[in-house]
Amino acid sequence: MKPIQTTPSVSYSFTMRLTYPNQIGMFARIAQTIGQCGGDLGAVDIVSPEAKSMTRDITVRARNREHVDKIVEGVRRIRDVKVVNVSDRVFLLHLGGKISIHNKVPLTTRDTLSMAYTPGVARVCQAIAEDRSKAWQLTIKGNSVAVVSDGSAVLGLGDIGPEAAMPVMEGKAMLFKEFADIDAYPICLRTQETEEVIETVANLSVGFGGINLEDISAPRCFEIEETLQQRLDIPVFHDDQHGTAVVVLAALLNALRLTRQKIAELRIVILGAGAAGTAITKMLLQAGARDIVICDRHGILNERHRRDLNESKAWLATHTNPRRLHGGVEDALKKANVFIGVSGPGLLTAKSLQRMASKPIVFALANPTPEIMPEEAAKKAWIVATGRSDYPNQINNVLAFPGIFRGALNVRARHINEPMKLAAAYAIAGCISRRELHPEYIVPSVFNREVVKSVAAAVEKAAVKTRVARKRAKRL
Repeated sequence: MKPIQTTPSVSYSFTMRLTYPNQIGMFARIAQTIGQCGGDLGAVDIVSPEAKSMTRDITVRARNREHVDKIVEGVRRIRDVKVVNVSDRVFLLHLGGKISIHNKVPLTTRDTLSMAYTPGVARVCQAIAEDRSKAWQLTIKGNSVAVVSDGSAVLGLGDIGPEAAMPVMEGKAMLFKEFADIDAYPICLRTQETEEVIETVANLSVGFGGINLEDISAPRCFEIEETLQQRLDIPVFHDDQHGTAVVVLAALLNALRLTRQKIAELRIVILGAGAAGTAITKMLLQAGARDIVICDRHGILNERHRRDLNESKAWLATHTNPRRLHGGVEDALKKANVFIGVSGPGLLTAKSLQRMASKPIVFALANPTPEIMPEEAAKKAWIVATGRSDYPNQINNVLAFPGIFRGALNVRARHINEPMKLAAAYAIAGCISRRELHPEYIVPSVFNREVVKSVAAAVEKAAVKTRVARKRAKRL
């Protein structure tokens, strides 16, 4: 059964322009109707007050598209109220795209033009031709990341193609700039052929200090990332895998500070054996977890099915499920301490969680609709996290990738290795003090500017220690 979104969300916020008689009580009737329809009333702006009529823009949050229509229709039914226009605020934000390029040097004189472009630029080109490493100082390369997708596994939307993936890649570029001051560029490819993706990214990598792979379906994403990292001397990082894994580990570390458990003692169930599930498993094993059970749509992965599995799932079957369990997710959940969902909507119920150990930890991360809605999970779970921004404990990759790339670029790292990822997870967890820690606050806010600084510093140190850095950052 697909869970129902019960709480209005900014993702479905809209603005109605209403004209109605300028009489006492009219706005109260409108507000009452919106409330009766389940809408969350937001900003109210006067457009044109007149003696006999009033025009206002009223912003409302709804649960979904159908709920928007219900609220608008309810307002239309109010006598003497005219709905002039309805604007979807999300679509308005995306009009014309969300990012642009700005010059760092204003071109206001002939001298500046001559130095920035021809003829002065020729000398800079010659210097780089003689020593290609100078591109790091003399071009944008040292502070740039390519955000690359083929549109095959976008958010919770699936294979929607490269054009439809562009808004997500633009958003990713915004986050890079806002949180880490990294210039990132959205690049969507009109191919899903593994070799073509690899060749294209390898050929365009010259101008970038790092490659962020995004929304590429499994198992292709594993080969693409691994091959590119072998061929290139800059970090190649599939964020859907590693960014998610880093933040999940950070959240779990803080959850364990509250439950006073050790990761090696936990029984962990992961629902979803794709890119994120695989990376989370590997990271938890690196951090000391010993008892992890993986479930896909067919049930628990175990060695008996290894021959029927693709390479990544066969690896999971070999390295997890030490108690040799079989069956479905319900069987896996018996006496489990932790559930991590990276699968799809509505695959779990509150009754399912009754099978878990006392004070269970539930990370239901499918987005936009989780495996179980947080309010349902909270009936049994002690700590609940989701991938959504409108609930506490959002497992958001923005806590990881800006700082990871900032640190990698600062030391010109060749790769982003496991010690760097682990360092990032511990740095994120450490941004919450013992005094601040709470079941509804196990991950820091994405707007906490100290997170990127802490993660970058930890990543830099790990890169230097593991000898993948080409230079030391100034603060080290």
